[in-house]
Amino acid sequence: MRTTVGIIGAGPAGLLLARLLHNAGIDSVVLEARDRAYVERRQRAGILEQGSVDVLRAAGAGERMDREGLRHDGIELRFARRRHRVDFPTLTGGRSVMVYAQTEVCKDLIALQLKEGGPLLFEAEALAVEGVDGHSPRVRFRHEGSEDVLECEYVVGCDGFWGVSRKAVPAGLSRVFEYTYPFGWLGVLADVAPSHDELVYARHDRGFALLSMRPPATRHHPSKEVASLPIESFVSRLYLQVPAGTDAEEWADEEIWDELERRLETADGWTLARGPITSKSVTPMRSYVHEPMRHGRLFLAGDAAHIVPPTGAKGLNLAVGDVVTFARALTHQQETGSDDLLDAYSETCLRRVWQAERFSYEMTTLLHRAPDATPFDDRMQLARLERLTTSRAAETDLADGYTGFPLE
Repeated sequence: MRTTVGIIGAGPAGLLLARLLHNAGIDSVVLEARDRAYVERRQRAGILEQGSVDVLRAAGAGERMDREGLRHDGIELRFARRRHRVDFPTLTGGRSVMVYAQTEVCKDLIALQLKEGGPLLFEAEALAVEGVDGHSPRVRFRHEGSEDVLECEYVVGCDGFWGVSRKAVPAGLSRVFEYTYPFGWLGVLADVAPSHDELVYARHDRGFALLSMRPPATRHHPSKEVASLPIESFVSRLYLQVPAGTDAEEWADEEIWDELERRLETADGWTLARGPITSKSVTPMRSYVHEPMRHGRLFLAGDAAHIVPPTGAKGLNLAVGDVVTFARALTHQQETGSDDLLDAYSETCLRRVWQAERFSYEMTTLLHRAPDATPFDDRMQLARLERLTTSRAAETDLADGYTGFPLE
């Protein structure tokens, strides 16, 4: 099998890249180790930055997102039982974010790829990436019980942290930067309307809490646009800071609700609505960057190259930035014969990656209480939050970072 671009991984990064290349008239083949059903139900990020929304629309993949997603024009910060709303459009010149789950993005892109794009092979496990130092790299993979080879001009590894792509970068050339946080997130999905119409980020002496939401299953509203539904139609997605290594089953449902109520409490009588918890899991927290993001004709994208803690809602959006950068660079090469943008891929992506890492780290350390925190640390967190809520410059910096750094 032969193609111009071999894409490993059918997550949002790989699928969006295939769509961008298709629209540019460049052929590709996507290899995905899992089956379609797994990819379409894999729960991950739920917040799309303004730039990601714009890219999906321009790629022809925004119709259902615009119909069923939920535009958010701000977030609420809570600390010391106080509430402060950060208004994104006012601070950023009109930018906002969209609540639209990664699973739905993948469904939309899979449907487009199967209808209009090149080959998308599910249950096609990439075994190794070879020959990236030359002009004809190849991907060895197993599909339908036998091994095969995909010969390419370029390989883009969108296969996540545990994939094979990054292993093709020689160890002597790799530099890894990482930090593991001493806590994680206990996340629950609950069959109850959200208690607030925007995301709530709460700093508390007992630890961080987040109130979020997910759109309702569309089967319940076959004739209505989800975006036009009242907030009462949505379900709640909530998170609690817990010690690293926590087992989600250690927490009884009522304990979770009690702890959420404590950490989200305000002085103005706001109440938290409770309901049946339908799922619970613990997400570890880490920051990770692999440099370089390009070696020869191999390009790394998304979690294959970098991971951020979920506090800043940056993971999926960074992956979008990576594949947009590659698609623009390859289109430029095809049109002009110049490799300049391809050669600059790693440097271009890493500028944005490190800003997202910084933002995510700052949001995480601002709102989470470290296990060994001192009274001085607590007062410093409160002072930082006071600054955010009383300085337009500081608030604008947060809004700029949250709604997204420019796609170069």
